[in-house]
Amino acid sequence: MWESGAPFGDLVRQATADGTTWRKLAERALDPKTDYKASHTTLWKIANEQQVKIHPALVRAVAAAVGRPEREVQIAAAQQFVGLMAGDPLDVSTPTVGVVVAHVPGMTPEDMPKVQELLTRWSSAGKSET
Repeated sequence: MWESGAPFGDLVRQATADGTTWRKLAERALDPKTDYKASHTTLWKIANEQQVKIHPALVRAVAAAVGRPEREVQIAAAQQFVGLMAGDPLDVSTPTVGVVVAHVPGMTPEDMPKVQELLTRWSSAGKSET
């Protein structure tokens, strides 16, 4: 088992929970940017928490196969293979701006005062004083 869990593998396993075969899942595993196609054996390895060579085209292919947003699948892969959590722990994303912070598992917003300060500066940089 991975130190930080297996969220990337979980996404792939969930996509086959309804009885979808690995080959059927692989038919959908096509990266729209590069036409890279993930094989059924690669998907099986991901789901069974075996080592695979992670690259952006594979992550996009998995996103297509499982029908989840690319960003969500990127975050899951980063957590599983790099051991970092990624998300918006400060809850500052908006419909037009997404904030993703990579951090060590277990960190809270209170543990990230510099990140809070940086985001505050960035958000006020484009505003004029009235």
